[in-house]
Amino acid sequence: REKAEREAREKAEREAREKAEREAREKAEREAREKAEREAREKAEREAREKAEREAREKAAAEKSTGKKKKEGFFSKLMGGLKKTRDTLFGGLFVENGEKIDDEFYEELEEAMIISDMGMATTEKLLGQLRSKLRSEGVHTRTEAKQVMISLLADCMRPEDGFLDGVNKAVILVVGVNGVGKTTSIGKLAAMYKADGRSVMLAAGDTFRAAAAEQLTIWAERAGVPIVKHGEGADPAAVVFDAIASFKAKNCDILICDTAGRLHNKKNLMTELAKIRKVIGRELPDVPVEVLLVLDATTGQNAIAQAKVFGENCGLTGVVLTKLDGTAKGGVSVAVKDELGLPVRFVGVGEGIDDLQPFDADDFAKALLG
Repeated sequence: REKAEREAREKAEREAREKAEREAREKAEREAREKAEREAREKAEREAREKAEREAREKAAAEKSTGKKKKEGFFSKLMGGLKKTRDTLFGGLFVENGEKIDDEFYEELEEAMIISDMGMATTEKLLGQLRSKLRSEGVHTRTEAKQVMISLLADCMRPEDGFLDGVNKAVILVVGVNGVGKTTSIGKLAAMYKADGRSVMLAAGDTFRAAAAEQLTIWAERAGVPIVKHGEGADPAAVVFDAIASFKAKNCDILICDTAGRLHNKKNLMTELAKIRKVIGRELPDVPVEVLLVLDATTGQNAIAQAKVFGENCGLTGVVLTKLDGTAKGGVSVAVKDELGLPVRFVGVGEGIDDLQPFDADDFAKALLG
C-alpha cells in the first residue's frame, strides 16, 4: 500500500510539475507572441504615421510651390492687365534716372491719378500723404518716391479683414448692372472655392434676362458644382429660397447667388434685391452673408455712383473688379475703397476660369505703378 501511495504521490507531483512547466512555457510563448505582435503593431503604426507626416510635408511643399507659382502667374497677369493704366498715365513719372521731385512732378502725378479715376478727394488725400512722407523721410528722387507711393496706395486699398476668414459656411450674394461680367465672375468664384476643397452651390437668381440661367449652368458644369434654377420670369426670391433648402439638405459650405443685372436707377429691381436679402437673412440667420458688387473697371467713376445706389439697397460688403486688362482707369479701385469704404475682394484680368483671384493690395499697387 505504501508503495502504491508513494507512486501515486510521485505521479501527482510529476504531473503537477509538468503542468506548471507547460503553463510556464505557454505563458512565456504567449507573452513573447503578444510582445512581438505589439511591437509589430507599434512599428506599423509608427511607419504609417511617419509616412503620413512625410506625405503631408511633401503635399504642403508642393502646394506651397504651386500656390507660389499660381500667385506669380496671376501677378504677371495683373501687371499685364494694368499695363495700359501704368504706361499711359504713370510710366513717365517715376523715371529711373533719379530726377528730382518738383512742383511739376506733383502736378503731373495729380493729373495721372485723376485720369485713372481715383477721384479728386482720394487724389488730394494721397498727394497730401505723399508730400508729408517724402519730407519726413528726406526723399528727393522720383525713384524713391515711387516706392513710397506704392506703400501709400497699398495701405489705402488694404481690407481690414480677410474675405470669409475662419468661416465654415457662407452665402455670397452677387449684384451688379448688366454687362459687367457678373455671371462669369460667379462661375470663376465657384471654381476657385471648389479647387480649395469647399462644397459650393449656385442659385440662378437672374430670371430677368433670357438665357441667364443657362449661362450660369454652363459655368456650374465647368466648375463641377450643383445649381438650383427656375424658369425665365420666375420669382428670384423663390429661386434663392429653394437654393437655401438644397444648401441645407446637402450641407454645402458656400452658396453663391446670381441676381438680375439691375440698372442702378430701376427702383423695382432694387426692391426685388432687398427681398432676396431678406429671404437669406430669415432662412439662414446664423450664416454670414457677403454682398459683392461686380464693377467693370472700364466704367471709371460711374462705378462709384453704382456702388452708392447698390449700397443703399442691399448693404454691400465688397467689390469684384473686372476687365482690368482693358482699361486705363485702374485707379477706380482705390476710389471705391477710400471714398465708400468698400474693399476690393477679387480682381479679374482675363477670360480664363482662373483669371479671377483674391485681391492683394500690395501686388495691385506694384502693378499699378510698375
